[in-house]
Amino acid sequence: MARYRATEKGQGLFLTVNLGEQIVPGTFEHTLNRLIDTKLDLRIFDRKYINDLTGAAAIEPRILLKIILYSYSKGVVSSRKIAAMCKENMVTKALAEDIEPHYTTISNFVSGMGEEIEQVFSDVLLVCGSMGLIGGKMFAIDGCRLPSNASKEWSGTKKELREKYEKIKKICKELLKKHRENDRLGNEAKEAEWKKLNRLEKKAAKILEFLETHGDRRGAGGEIIKSNITDNESGKIKGPHGVIQGYNGIAVSDGKNQVIVAAHAYGSVSEGQFFPDMLEQAERNMRPVKRKRKPLQGAVMLGDTAYFSEDNLQAAKRKAMEAVIPDEQYRNRDEKLREGERREGKERLDVRYFKYVKRGNYYTCPNKKVLKFMGITKLSRNEGNKYQSKSKDCKGCPYAERCIHSNKKQRKQRTLYIPISRYKENLAQKMREKIDKPKYRRIYSRRMQIVEPVFADITYCKGITRFTLRGQGKVNIQWQLYCVVHNIGKCNMAERKKKKKAA
Repeated sequence: MARYRATEKGQGLFLTVNLGEQIVPGTFEHTLNRLIDTKLDLRIFDRKYINDLTGAAAIEPRILLKIILYSYSKGVVSSRKIAAMCKENMVTKALAEDIEPHYTTISNFVSGMGEEIEQVFSDVLLVCGSMGLIGGKMFAIDGCRLPSNASKEWSGTKKELREKYEKIKKICKELLKKHRENDRLGNEAKEAEWKKLNRLEKKAAKILEFLETHGDRRGAGGEIIKSNITDNESGKIKGPHGVIQGYNGIAVSDGKNQVIVAAHAYGSVSEGQFFPDMLEQAERNMRPVKRKRKPLQGAVMLGDTAYFSEDNLQAAKRKAMEAVIPDEQYRNRDEKLREGERREGKERLDVRYFKYVKRGNYYTCPNKKVLKFMGITKLSRNEGNKYQSKSKDCKGCPYAERCIHSNKKQRKQRTLYIPISRYKENLAQKMREKIDKPKYRRIYSRRMQIVEPVFADITYCKGITRFTLRGQGKVNIQWQLYCVVHNIGKCNMAERKKKKKAA
């Protein structure tokens, strides 16, 4: 017969715990503790506390910052759970110096940051620079799409929300009629049904209030896009795992050690429109690191096809950077990047296959047919010239499969939309030619190894998979805090490598 060890459930334990010893050298929390205590200037937080003469003493910002960043590194982003960790987790307790802040204190501290988070991000970046972690020669930009504290159920255009409101009111009317009939028959209305009616009426009131106080939300091209009643600054974004209601956290990563040099969250799936803003932020953050007025000069910026546009290429040129951003059709032109069977000779015929005749202001197609100028039309972000062929010219054309759009409604003839450029130099066309060269293909192949590991570290390794706040301003604070956690992790890794090398 098996024998087991005897246990003592009621035995009291008296343990001596030294909080300082809980922060072990070589760990993330040790690097975090050292950086905040000795490297970061947190005096910018002092202006928020006007309690020098009256009021209770406040918890130091450095302590709140430590426990928040440490909790984020463990994938804990809820203020209530962070407050619980200060009571239950010894490392968190050591970082908090045995202070147990209420969850509202933590929540208000995070959501109340504005310029402060910019300062913290910049100071951590400066530490990374002093440790030699930033090269400054090659960067990559991309977005990480995360859900936020908003529901897809409350999304829609004003027209769709109006229809939803009418539908809910109709259901409420039918429920109310049913209850009145039950009353006449002497039956008591069920409490659950009344609760359902009450809940539907509250939903209808919430939708009506939003419709009366908000207009249509517009996208980058001026088109009407879906609003959201819970958080109207969030967006309905298509991600790798389906459609989410959330934000797009954009980051610019340095090529040497994947340190994030610029970060901002936007409630839009269209990342490309924010490229100039991200360049400005990257330049501003890199100035103290490189000690140059133009720290991005001569550097290479890599971006995927979402960032391909004439405006973005011109923005990079103004910063004296070389942008390597391919167009959407570049894979079809490279047999090495084609998936499955080779599609040689079957790539779509883009504008490069058409010849422009300036004298008559028309284009000729590969089959020597004319595409006549049809006037100026509105495009997604600007205006463009429209050129169109005749249906009879395209009928039976040997190039029809590669030329005419696959959509059945547009199979009759070929249309070209040529954006009207505000610039003398056509960098978009030059980029199409450059990306087909082996040299630039090799350069662009580095994009994934520079920026994708950043998002893998934040979402998979750290376990941060969503935003908990509402509103772009607050979500941006949280996204920059996530990026600060990533950069501190890089500092910790560098310290461990240095210690291992010295040993």
